[in-house]
Amino acid sequence: MLQPESRHAPRPGELDPIERASRDELQALQLERLRWSLQHAYDNVAHYRQAFDEAGVHPADLKSLADLAKFPFTEKKTLRDHYPFGLFAVPRERVVRVHASSGTTGKPTVVGYTQRDIDTWADLVARSIRAAGGRPGDMVHVAYGYGLFTGGLGAHYGAERLGCTVVPMSGGQTEKQVQLIQDFKPDIIMVTPSYMLTLMEEFRRQGIDPAGTSIRIGIFGAEPWTDAMRREIEGGAGIDALDIYGLSEVMGPGVACECIESKDGPVIWEDHFYPEIIDPDTGAVLPDGEEGELVFTSLSKEALPIIRYRTRDLTHLLPPTARAMRRMGRINGRSDDMLIIRGVNVFPSQVEELILGMPALAPQYQLVLSRDGHLDALEVRCELREDAAASLGQDGIDGLARELQHRIKTYVGVSTSVSLLPAQGIERSLTGKARRVVDRRKQ
Repeated sequence: MLQPESRHAPRPGELDPIERASRDELQALQLERLRWSLQHAYDNVAHYRQAFDEAGVHPADLKSLADLAKFPFTEKKTLRDHYPFGLFAVPRERVVRVHASSGTTGKPTVVGYTQRDIDTWADLVARSIRAAGGRPGDMVHVAYGYGLFTGGLGAHYGAERLGCTVVPMSGGQTEKQVQLIQDFKPDIIMVTPSYMLTLMEEFRRQGIDPAGTSIRIGIFGAEPWTDAMRREIEGGAGIDALDIYGLSEVMGPGVACECIESKDGPVIWEDHFYPEIIDPDTGAVLPDGEEGELVFTSLSKEALPIIRYRTRDLTHLLPPTARAMRRMGRINGRSDDMLIIRGVNVFPSQVEELILGMPALAPQYQLVLSRDGHLDALEVRCELREDAAASLGQDGIDGLARELQHRIKTYVGVSTSVSLLPAQGIERSLTGKARRVVDRRKQ
């Protein structure tokens, strides 16, 4: 089944006509593309065919947008269970790129893109940068990580598609970041908000006023951030700070982005992603304005169509303002136990698996989150088995801590400190429910 033809793409810097369409026009396009996406998934992905059949629904049953509620959900576990390419809807040879994010078993969650998917992604990130105030000819300093993480390359291709000059800096090397910003004089920076605060601190350490740089726009994503952080960044750096939203399973950055005219929540690009808000306990679809779990269905993805994907992000849908599409409110938490640490998705069960794989360690552990300056810091506390402490000695214990630290960095992708405590060193809960996560960031 062929994908519906894309509407005429705008020239770089221009609004796409769909951004100004009426609600009726937008919903007609959504219905057309949703029918295609459901049929494409059903025809080409064994999992979706089985899941639809078991739920007693068929793509032909979609007569209206509301009928999507009849179809089953997809979860992150679904992608893990079909690792690596089991959810691809096209032959692997047609997949021109793969990205991945960390999973809970040491295996990453893999996503794939056809050339048309890559073009769509670039178009939507370009649309996002334009919405945030970027224009062709602007220089964009990309400090998101490159590689399997979707942030760096997603921002890169979108900025190029808009007609910008890209500085592919990636993350880290803070002093060099400051030097290049001073020397190259970019107009826009794309980075996590917490790392932007670190850059501002480095400017000040070098005696440079961060508000005096060439940057006028910051496009921040990959981690939750508050309006208070927006005010701190805007006040300290003298820029407009805009929120961009995305996740690799749905596409990557550019699923939604704020508009500089309003800065009132990311606009969801509803011509390519159909959003729902559900009750996280019952799965019932909630009306716009009510808080619940955000669910996305892709409308145009070829390699990895995603049907009713449960993001676990808790938010609500808001009416259109600067564009024809609805907006999403600030993310107020998650419906699962996933943590986001410096842009990396971390599940406590990931760390648990690694601890259990080391015989000298007991299964008791605790993840302690704090702030190191403006960045998140993670301390992993776990216990030595009673017979291990004496046999290892201090050198052995230190080596064991370094080994666990290395494994977490390798398999989960986040840097940690590791504290190995004696048996019973972690406080037990009186209720019997282990307190696995201690979050001190708000303190």
